[in-house]
Amino acid sequence: MEVIAYTASPRTTPESKRDMGYIVPGTGDVDGTIPLAWYSGVDKASLHNFLKQDIDVLLVAVPLTDQTRHSLGKEEFKILGKKNAFVINIARGSIIVQDDLIAALKKKEGGLRGAALDVTDPEPLNPESELWEMDNVAITPHNSGSGSSYVERSFQVLERNLTHLEQGQRLINVVNRKRGY
Repeated sequence: MEVIAYTASPRTTPESKRDMGYIVPGTGDVDGTIPLAWYSGVDKASLHNFLKQDIDVLLVAVPLTDQTRHSLGKEEFKILGKKNAFVINIARGSIIVQDDLIAALKKKEGGLRGAALDVTDPEPLNPESELWEMDNVAITPHNSGSGSSYVERSFQVLERNLTHLEQGQRLINVVNRKRGY
């Protein structure tokens, strides 16, 4: 698999690609070397440029902010439909315009191949939603972030931050209130 990344801020240097947050030991991509290319921006033109990169599978894992709310709709699914892409959303349901997603999933040509949705809009998903009956859609109960090690890892983040605080170092996984995440 070839991975490309899309972020709000440019990642043009090795230091900017480095993940300074918590990573489970022995996993992840601390140095940010897995993506073959990095795209960035918060405007539609930048997003569309990224989506035009022959994407087979789009994994949506962004925070819900005013900039990301409904950022994937009819136009974006039309671009992804040219490659018959598959969309996975583990972020927030409101990032996707759900009616536009349904329409793109129904198209035989120039539409989406399928979707895996851990989140929907609204949540919980209305029992009458067409998504429940679609053969090319998998719906999970908003639990992609859950796991048997969640509490243990949360305490590891706390422990690391206490050590950083004691040593006068920068804390990890800090919320930027201006950005909203």
